[in-house]
Amino acid sequence: MTIPKHVAIIMDGNGRWAKQRGQTRLKGHNAGAETVERIMKASADMGIKYLTLYAFSIENWNRPKLEVEGLMQLLHNFLKKKRKLIMKEGYRLNAIGRIDMLPEKTAKLLEEVMKESENNPNGTLTFALSYGGRTEIIDATKQIAEKVAKGEISVDQIDEQIFSANLYTSNLPDPDIMIRTSGEIRLSNFLLWQLSYAEFFFTETLWPDFSREEYEQIINTFANRDRRFGGVKNA
Repeated sequence: MTIPKHVAIIMDGNGRWAKQRGQTRLKGHNAGAETVERIMKASADMGIKYLTLYAFSIENWNRPKLEVEGLMQLLHNFLKKKRKLIMKEGYRLNAIGRIDMLPEKTAKLLEEVMKESENNPNGTLTFALSYGGRTEIIDATKQIAEKVAKGEISVDQIDEQIFSANLYTSNLPDPDIMIRTSGEIRLSNFLLWQLSYAEFFFTETLWPDFSREEYEQIINTFANRDRRFGGVKNA
C-alpha cells in the first residue's frame, strides 16, 4: 500500500462538538487535544513521516480574549504533558507561523521541546501556530525581495524552488493529503502554496470524534487514487 509521506489536517469542529453537549468551547478544544494524541500515534504506526496540524490561525487572535487565553494555556499544557509521548513516538516537533506572537512562556516551552526532539528519527510533527497562508507568502516575498536588494540573487533567478525555500515549510515536503473535519469544504488560509497537488478529503466528523479507524480508511483510499501531477499516465 502507498503510504503518504506528508499528511496535513485542518482540525475543525471542537466548538460545535462542545455546543452539542452543552459544554464550553474550551471543553471542546480539550477533547480535540486528545484526538491529536490519537492521530499522532496512528501516523507513527502507519509510517507517515510528516504530520502537519492547523492548530491556531493568525485570524484566531480575533476570537474572544478568554477563548484565546484558554487556547494558549491548552497549547502550553499539551506541550508540557505530551513531550514524553513525542519523544516516545520518535517525532521531531516543529512549528510554522508567526511564533513570536505566542505568549513568552509558551513560545519558550515550544522551543525547548523542539530542541529536545530535534534528533528523533521517526518523523516530523508540525503545529501551524499563529499561521496564515497569505501571511506566509507575504513573508516569503519580503525575504526574497531583501535578497534581491542585497544582490544575493537576481530577479531572473526567482523560481518555484527559491520561493519554496523561503516559506515557513522550507524543511518539509509538500503534503500528499489534506484532511478537514467537521463538514466544512474550504482551505481557510492553510498551506495555500503547498497544497497545489495534494489529495483533499473532507469528512462530516467533528475533530474530537475523528477516530483512528476513519483516519486509516482515508489513508487506504489515498493509496487507490491516481496521482498524475498534471501529466498523463502511460497506457
